[in-house]
Order: sequence, then C-alpha cells, then structure tokens
Amino acid sequence: MTGRDVIGRGLRVLWAGVQHEPKIFTIATIGSVLFGLLTIGTAYALGYVVGHVVEPAFATERYEWGTLLLAAGLVLAVSAGKVIGIFGRRLGSGFMQFRLQALYRRKVTRRYLELPPAWHARHSTGSLLSNANSDVEATWWPIAPLPFAIGSIVMMVAAVVVLFFTDWVLALVGLAVFPALFSLNVVYSRRMAPRQAKAQSLRASVSGIAHESFDGALVVKTMGREQAETERFAAKAAELRDALIRVGRLRGVFDPSLESLPSVGTLAVLVAGAWRVQSGAISLQDLISVTLLFTVMAFPVRSIGWVLGELPRSVAGWDRVQRVLTATGEMAYGESGVPGDGPAEIAFDRVDFSYVDGERVLHDVTFKVKPGKTVALVGPTGSGKSTVATLASRLLDPDSGEIKLGGVPATDLAAADLAAAVALVPQLSFAFDDTVRANVTLDRLRPDGTPISDDETWAALATAQVKPFVERLPDGLDTELGERGTTLSGGQRQRLVLARALAGQPRVLILDDATSAVDPRVEAAILRSLRSTSGGATILVVAYRRATIALADEVIYLEQGRVVAHGTHTQLLESVPGYAGLVTAYEKAEAERDRSYDAEEPEDDLEEPDTAMEIVR
Repeated sequence: MTGRDVIGRGLRVLWAGVQHEPKIFTIATIGSVLFGLLTIGTAYALGYVVGHVVEPAFATERYEWGTLLLAAGLVLAVSAGKVIGIFGRRLGSGFMQFRLQALYRRKVTRRYLELPPAWHARHSTGSLLSNANSDVEATWWPIAPLPFAIGSIVMMVAAVVVLFFTDWVLALVGLAVFPALFSLNVVYSRRMAPRQAKAQSLRASVSGIAHESFDGALVVKTMGREQAETERFAAKAAELRDALIRVGRLRGVFDPSLESLPSVGTLAVLVAGAWRVQSGAISLQDLISVTLLFTVMAFPVRSIGWVLGELPRSVAGWDRVQRVLTATGEMAYGESGVPGDGPAEIAFDRVDFSYVDGERVLHDVTFKVKPGKTVALVGPTGSGKSTVATLASRLLDPDSGEIKLGGVPATDLAAADLAAAVALVPQLSFAFDDTVRANVTLDRLRPDGTPISDDETWAALATAQVKPFVERLPDGLDTELGERGTTLSGGQRQRLVLARALAGQPRVLILDDATSAVDPRVEAAILRSLRSTSGGATILVVAYRRATIALADEVIYLEQGRVVAHGTHTQLLESVPGYAGLVTAYEKAEAERDRSYDAEEPEDDLEEPDTAMEIVR
C-alpha cells in the first residue's frame, strides 16, 4: 500500500467519524480556526507593539501611557480569544474521540452477539478483545488532532495571504517549507503503514495467549506448564516489542525532521528578512511580525504531522474492526412466535450438519419430542448429542433439513421469542461476577413484562436442589459469587445455571449433560423435581447415567451422527445391542463411583459441602 493510499483511506476513515459527530466536530473546528487566526493576530499584535511602543520608546527615551495601555489591551484581547479557541478545540475534539470509541466498542460487541458460535470458534478470545479495545482506540486516535490540523490549514492559508501583503520575498521563502513538510509526511506514512499493521496484529496475538493462559490457569498449574506458558508468552511479547521498536525507530528518524522544518523556515525568513530590512524594503515591525508568525506557526503546523503520522495505525485498526462489523455468518431471524402456551414440540426433519472442517457430524436426523415429554439423548462419545442440543436451541443452523419449535420453523422465529421459549443448560456452566439473584434472573422480564420475583427465584433454586446452599450463604440472594463463580464448586455452579434456565419459565428445556458435576443422588433429586414442577416445559436431556435415562419418557439413541433407535428405555435395552452395551458400561462405571462416594462421604446429604460458603465468608 502506497503512502497516498494510506493517506486517502485514513482521511476517509476520519470523514466517517465526522459524519457520526458533525455538531461536535463543527464546535472543535470553529475553536481551532479561531485559535489559528488569532495566532496570526498574535504575531502582528506583537509586531504592532514593537513598532509603535518599543521602538519609539527607545528612540525618544519616553513612552505614552495611553499607547502602552492600548498595546497591553490588544495583546490581552488576542490572548483571551486564543484561550476560548483552545477550550472549544480541545473539549470538542476530546469529546468526539471518546464518543466515537464508545460507539464503535458498542458496535463491535453488538456484532459479537449477532454472530453465531461457529464464527466465534474461528477467532481467539484475545483477538476479539483486541478488536473491541486497542483496534477501536487506534482507529479514532487521529480524530482528536484533526480539528487542530484543519485550523492549522486555515491559518496557513491566511498566513500566506498576509505574508504576500507584507512582503512577497519572505512569503516565497516561508512557503518553501510546506512542500517539504508534506513530502516528508507522505514518505513517513508509506513506511509506517505496514509496521503499524504488524504491531496491531501482534497486540491481538499477545492478548490471545495471555487470555488463554489465565483461562487455563488450573491446567497450567496442575500440569506443571508454567515455564512453557511463560516462554510461549515471552516469545510473542518479544515479537510485539520488536515490532513496536521498529515503529519507534522510524518515528525517531522522522519526528525530528518534521519538528525542525518549521524552525528551519523561521531561520530562513529571519535571514532573508534582515537583508530586506537593511535594503529598506520592509520595516522592523514587518520583520518582527513575520518572524513571530513562523515561530508560533511551528507547533500548529506540527498537528498536521500528528494526523498524517497516525493515519497508518488508524487504517490498520479500522481494517480489523471492519472485519468484525462486516463478518458474514450471522443468523437471520423471522418475526413469528412459538404458538400457544405451555410446553412446545421439538421436531427434527432430515437434519444434516457439519462443522467448519467439513466433517459431517449429523446425518439425516429425524425425530419429534412431543409437548411436555422428557426425551433422553443417548449415544457414545462423538455421536452428535451435544450438536443436536445446540441445533435445538438454534445456536447453530443445520446444513440441510429443518428444525421446528411448536410447529414453526426455527428460522422463522423472532430472536426474543426464541430466547424466551427455549433454555439451554450446557455442561460447561458459567457464573457472572455478580450476586446470586443477578445470576439467576439476568434482569429478564416475565411474559407479562414484570421482573422475575424473589419467590420465583427461590422456586427455581429449589427445583435445581441448590436452595439450601444459597440460604446458608452470608447474604443469601445478595451474596457476590466472584469472577466466573470461583466461590462455587462445580456442582453448585451447574445447579445455579439450571436455576437460571428454570427462572425464565421456558417452554423447551435442553440439558446438555448439565448435571455431570453433581453426584448421582442429587442428580436424581433434580430430575424428579423437574418432572414434578416443570410440567410447562418439554425436556430434551443429554444423558449418561441409567437413572437419568430411566426417568425419560422416551430415548433417542445416536451412533455416528445417525438416529439408530427411538423408544422407551426398556424397549431399547431389549432390541438394540449397542444401546444395551453402552448403558451397561455407564452403569458399571456409575456403581464404581457410588462405592467411592460412599466410602469418602458416608452421610446421605443432597447438599454440596460448605467449602464454597466458607470461601465467600
């Protein structure tokens, strides 16, 4: 990409920002233009003071109080105007920059919510965090000095006009600086663009490794991988360091040149001006005004360099942000709702599905779960059970075939209606760094528009067999759980997430091995409670334990992504050898776990130990 391309694209990015905040940009620009024009006024005001106060005072060895007060008032008036201009410029430009950064952070995060899990699986968490943070910041970093640069351009045009009226020779000498300044900025932008793009990419990589290490801290510690993770992070951090050093080295070469050019112009004007004064072409007052003009112009002119110098980084950040905002793969929703009230039917009709690697996971899957029934999905590892659960909740769409909820194609349902009707409880449970109440209710509203009450929250906790534990917590529903629910055991966290799903009163409840961290007796109590209290929901449960399977009205048996059999638990035990062998193997493993559980904890208690409560305290 050439320097011209970078500047052109960068200016288009900034124009997009201006279109978002036209009023604030106008205020900032007016302030900057006022500052620029009064900067010229400052030079000529001081020239006036020298010509009409200082020089006559030296010549006559006396001064007039009236003239002195007039000169002081002139300088103070110009200075006050500059203060107003600076205030408007800085307040407006800063406000505009922060508003744009906040706007695009919200755009990026909203887009994350719209994109399906399949898209997220292809992008690391660190990269997504970088898109929403450092890339957005880089995109709008040059927007703050933009009004200053525009004011500087207006000031330069006005200064050139004033210079030509003052003395055309000094004007030509001074103008020689500006083409050199612009050419230097073009070269700088062309060389900086690839370096900034590389640095932005490495920032995302470093963030990704750090996030992965923190997320997997338990694995890293227990497997003794601290040194390996440290070295992995250090290697990528060293790459980022080297990339930033290359950026800094280039900036170190060009910044002094860009900084010194206006000073060189001032020196050239001073030399040429001394000759012109000596020849009688201009007065001392004119020379002082022109020289001071170039002196005070050096800093504003540098603002143009700030904008041009940051354009490569802005373009790199914009490209990375736009890759998120323009990403395809989002799910299109309809406007229909799930008809009727109470439990809804789930129907799969010739559903095929494959992940991004192209391997087919489900083949021609067809089944129905009648309203209010509990159906268990059973099958060996890798048979597609979790994929069926994910498709049923429409976190993914099938490659072919159709999934219906309440007789309506899932693709025709409105997003809000789908979320209200279907609740998925995954095996990997997640708790927010908030109170128990907030984790269960999620600030959701009931169908009648009212918030979920505390009575409904306690009822959901009771059904999930976690109410006694919550009652013993120091602040009950108001107890803070810590980041990711670190104060909870695995079983407590799973039951809390189950209560979260139940509190929304879903019409379809999907449990993807959602009680795997709970001991068998607690799981049986949960399932019995669901059967007795969740008459308003159709339940699809990914099951392993025989007790869980036996509580289901029907069983769907999967092998290699196909529905091999469909019937009651007893029917499949008698007619499907693969199913009988699998359930028997589960039962043996379960019995072994029960013996270990009885040996370690003889008391028959359906509640989790108080370890987490003690941590909270």
